Amino acid sequence: MNVIIRGKQFKVTDALKDYVIKRVSKLEKFSDDFTDVNVTLSVQKERQRIEVTAPLNGMMIRGEEETDNMYSSIDLVVEKLERQIEKYRQRINKKRSKVLKEQNRQEKDPDLEERDRIVRVKKFNYKPMAVEEAVMQMNLIGHNFFVFVNLETETMNVVYRRKDGDYGLLEPDRMDLSKFD
Repeated sequence: MNVIIRGKQFKVTDALKDYVIKRVSKLEKFSDDFTDVNVTLSVQKERQRIEVTAPLNGMMIRGEEETDNMYSSIDLVVEKLERQIEKYRQRINKKRSKVLKEQNRQEKDPDLEERDRIVRVKKFNYKPMAVEEAVMQMNLIGHNFFVFVNLETETMNVVYRRKDGDYGLLEPDRMDLSKFD
């Protein structure tokens, strides 16, 4: 884990750096996927503020705390991030168990009839955005796919999470409609 620490409007002491690294490194017990963890420390009047941003499995976790003591702010933000990671883990485990239950149900009843009917129609607002922003939005809302208008191509696209954990992008292919005449 690479912890990048910067001070905003004050110089970060070695003791403070060591404490931040010690506390933030506790997040490694949850995942080996933490790479660059950005920590920003700032002082505004008598308020000591810390902001931590860290990528985790393609998702960004972020926490900020503000108290009158920088060390307690650090402790509080690490606790907040641990709760976020635990909530994320529970959500993943819940989805896995749901998939396993469905697979078991289909194995028990091979004649299970699939239904091809639309049970819900959902309308949504959209704005043009970059592919990276669409992936971030998808992760923030907790879905496996996200429909958006691509800022570069100005066409409707879909980003989706693949089974291997990577992401895919569906783009329309302009076809020659004269073939169908």
